[in-house]
Amino acid sequence: MCGIVGYTGSDQAAPILLDGLSKLEYRGYDSAGLAVRDGDREIEIVKAKGRLKVLAEKTNDGQAVPGCCGIGHTRWATHGEPSEENAHPHYSADCAVVAVHNGIIENYQELREKLLKKGYTFYSQTDTEVAVKLIDYYYKKYLGTPVDAINHAMVRIRGSYAMAMMFQEYPGEIYVARKDSPMILGLQDGNAYVASDVPAILKYTRTVYYIGNMEIGRLQKGNITFYNLDGDEITKEPKEITWDAEAAEKAGYEHFMMKEIHEQPKAIMDTLGSVKKGDKIDLSEMGLTDEVLKNISQIHIVACGSAYHVGVVAQYVIEDLAKVPVRVELASEFRYRNPILEKNALVVIISQSGETADSLAALREAKEQGIHTLAIVNVVGSSIAREADHVFYTLAGPEIAVATTKAYSTQLIASYALALQLAMANGRITEETYLNMIKELETIPVKIEKIIEDKERLQWFAAKQAAANKDIFFIGRGIDYAISMEGSLKMKEISYIHSEAYAAGELKHGTISLIEDGTLVIGVLTQPQLYEKTVSNMVECKSRGAYLMAITFYGNYNIEDTAEFVTYIPKTDPHFAASLAVIPLQLMGYYVSLAKGLDVDKPRNLAKSVTVE
Repeated sequence: MCGIVGYTGSDQAAPILLDGLSKLEYRGYDSAGLAVRDGDREIEIVKAKGRLKVLAEKTNDGQAVPGCCGIGHTRWATHGEPSEENAHPHYSADCAVVAVHNGIIENYQELREKLLKKGYTFYSQTDTEVAVKLIDYYYKKYLGTPVDAINHAMVRIRGSYAMAMMFQEYPGEIYVARKDSPMILGLQDGNAYVASDVPAILKYTRTVYYIGNMEIGRLQKGNITFYNLDGDEITKEPKEITWDAEAAEKAGYEHFMMKEIHEQPKAIMDTLGSVKKGDKIDLSEMGLTDEVLKNISQIHIVACGSAYHVGVVAQYVIEDLAKVPVRVELASEFRYRNPILEKNALVVIISQSGETADSLAALREAKEQGIHTLAIVNVVGSSIAREADHVFYTLAGPEIAVATTKAYSTQLIASYALALQLAMANGRITEETYLNMIKELETIPVKIEKIIEDKERLQWFAAKQAAANKDIFFIGRGIDYAISMEGSLKMKEISYIHSEAYAAGELKHGTISLIEDGTLVIGVLTQPQLYEKTVSNMVECKSRGAYLMAITFYGNYNIEDTAEFVTYIPKTDPHFAASLAVIPLQLMGYYVSLAKGLDVDKPRNLAKSVTVE
């Protein structure tokens, strides 16, 4: 949603801004606007409700708004209805500060009340106007530079933002600030550009900079300067864009993996929403009516890699809730052991691409034996989807990074939905429990967003570990062991650090001999009945020199007596803990790889879809 484009240089700004905004129309919007400055003259602001063509007509394709410095925006309404008043850019009373903004200022009402007491008035219903006037307030109060004012405001603002700003006293300059919302800056032939997504400026430059969280940028003709939250200059190395059109859809994130981590809440909501009718789950459209589910005597889950780890979680959840026996199989081994399948069994094939060779072969083996099959896949019309008896489509959208994140998370949601419906069809849980658990599933996206907010802390910790460890061990019990398996895979596949996952109780049967001073051991502790036992296993590692990290629910603060570093996640039903606990592990793998300077999205020797045996 929303799009930002900014330009300062030797050419006329408005046509460039309109062209860039046209490349961001796919994001969806309801109004658009420009702010352009011609030398030392006052900033001219033009807004229009509706499509971008209305703004283009209003400005004669930009020719009616002269000037070589400007910012533009397409707005998707959040605070305030679609209107010219609420459209961006927004400005202070004397136009000392003019800005465009993507994101949401969570504490805008509190800030608005403070500014009202300071004599400010407001013409719009937007949170953005509040942010602009807060910056104006600090700019005038401290008589400092734009960087000083922006720094003061960033400390006070809660929420997400990518902001581009112009100051009346600084002609030819654009200032930008970012927290959690994407933003990219570019240079070419004496011109400087900023945008919320690559396609907007790809026509003009392939030399770009990625501005970090809580950082500020200053764009001048042919120059970009970066500052940290203290106002100190920081150095950034430019990146050269070599992507094709598909690769240019990173939404301003440096890597597809980080973009896809952030997309997990939406992917989960979409996937759950696809099978939720009213307040219940309905799998009848895929042929899994309650009558069909009642007749299932056993389940075989067959998959590879991360999808296999989803299967391990599903085994625990299905058996505990529905009391149906489950066996999880590696697809590459399934048919070679001549599996004995009961007549009323269900074989579940999990695959992101729907083309995984071993999984497809397992599906065909099951069908040859006359066994019903269910495919959990992300790609419509893929081979596995076409050949399975029943298909549960995960709505993760395109996943480009080799290391799966959002596909894994949507596969988990599909597994939970299957488990709950099996349990209800078989009368293993009450309707009250069933409805409460569905409600809990609906809270997972917001809880994931909460975890992602803490990513800078994980980045700091991961950077310390990148050079310090040649081995990392992940431990847990029950579902926590399944989570550990996925965390270990994320670490090894993109950071190239040797890592292993172990059921915590198995360490003493040989593996603990590998623990030495400084070895990182990551304990996952989300299962209440297994918590103390896993803590004991972590203590055993610590006594042999291990450095401990823990992942557990908020409230389990006594873990700080044992672990040196703790990441807390919001509480949820322990059956669904994998959906939350995996997020810090995805981020750990990403940030360790980043700290080592590796290709996060395309790790060596790996392919996104394994279509050969």
